[in-house]
Amino acid sequence: MNLYMSKNTVANFSLPATGNQTFTLHDTRGKHLVIYFYPKDNTPGCTTQAQQFRDLYTQFEKANCEVVGISRDSIKSHENFKAKFTLPFALLSDADETACELFDVIKMKNMYGKQVRGIQRSTFVLDKDGVLRNEWRGVKADGHAQEVLDFIATFNQ
Repeated sequence: MNLYMSKNTVANFSLPATGNQTFTLHDTRGKHLVIYFYPKDNTPGCTTQAQQFRDLYTQFEKANCEVVGISRDSIKSHENFKAKFTLPFALLSDADETACELFDVIKMKNMYGKQVRGIQRSTFVLDKDGVLRNEWRGVKADGHAQEVLDFIATFNQ
């Protein structure tokens, strides 16, 4: 798959989301969008990352920006994770790796001495027209949500 359609807009995709919803990328036009990919619900780094996006969520909203998190976990796992940490944004299940392939975030990783396929922690910011404005790959969870919010402030003035 190719990340870009024309004019650097990201190709449309749909995924099941928490709250018995379906997320469709084109439905977010008119708002900025943060898409963050994370490896797994209820793991230390992923929990830190989700909590920091949660804690800054009202500031993202004030910047006319929506936030969604994507992993390969099931909707049931996402619902539990979202409830446990009171996350105000949708979590999307990409069990078939549709968006993961589109954004090229599946990488080989070392885990306990073995090579495994997994999601590389990555974040993408799209503007209100669906144009990719920035991407971060292989990010550290702690402090990253603030970095993304600071970036959005630079083009949202």
